[in-house]
Amino acid sequence: MLYLTRKVGESVVINDNIEVTVVEVRGRSIKLGFEFPPEISVLRRELFDKIQEENRAAASTTADFLEVQSKSED
Repeated sequence: MLYLTRKVGESVVINDNIEVTVVEVRGRSIKLGFEFPPEISVLRRELFDKIQEENRAAASTTADFLEVQSKSED
């Protein structure tokens, strides 16, 4: 993991087209601003993890359904 120190108004650039700027620091919270192309997806980690979990559950359910369907057709 890369650790950087930035002040309010300072930013970092990722892959030439994503800019992350420190907008505000208040106590133990930091507000970040993101500029990125519309085709790029940015999600909070907890939301990303939830989506991945739901996708795995759906894929498992589909695989189970197809297995049952296959056996009933035999």
